[in-house]
Amino acid sequence: MHDLELEAQSPAGAAATVGTVVVVAAGSADRFRPGSLPAGAPVVAADAGVDRALSLGLAVDVAVGDFDSVSPRGLAAVEAAGARVVRHPEDKDATDLELALDEAAALGPRRLLVLGADDGRLDHLLAGLLVLGSERYAALELDALLGPATVHVVRGERVLEGRPGELLSLLLLHGPAEGVVTEGLSYPLRRETLAPGSGRGVSNAFAAPRARIALERGVVLAVRPGGAA
Repeated sequence: MHDLELEAQSPAGAAATVGTVVVVAAGSADRFRPGSLPAGAPVVAADAGVDRALSLGLAVDVAVGDFDSVSPRGLAAVEAAGARVVRHPEDKDATDLELALDEAAALGPRRLLVLGADDGRLDHLLAGLLVLGSERYAALELDALLGPATVHVVRGERVLEGRPGELLSLLLLHGPAEGVVTEGLSYPLRRETLAPGSGRGVSNAFAAPRARIALERGVVLAVRPGGAA
């Protein structure tokens, strides 16, 4: 688990606002230990993420979704505890995770931390990864924990802390990434353009305890699958 790396640095000059909001999606709670999440961070739970948050001992501030998969007991418990419940119809044009991200962003944070999952439906996993890079969250630092993997959304510049030898891949979202520069990785990039459909950014690795990723244009996911090269 990347407890220390979760506080990846913001781009230079970025101003902190509210701090971190945690968004909890459905999935297993096995990976997360008490105290490993930001203390006092507001929690927004997406549908069955309510049950997951409760299993983690988290107090839910906002529950959102069509609530077709949360347990009646879990939803009743957070509602009785004072959570704001935002209900949507089953016939909707957004996933529960997307709705939860919108609610979390509306709280005015500097950063969103998503507790997701790497199991379940492949289409849900892919849709979740794509929505992380949505332009409407561009002003926020965004990280996600998906099973053993950690995902960082990179726009502009980010500095990540890791272990030498730890795998890291750069995956493109929504078009090419231009002027890509990396430092502290085994295979550096020097103002290169990464094109969609290319594996150019896959299976790199930390060469030092800190790695810098910068790009002039575009958005990439820095994916740490949770293993060594």
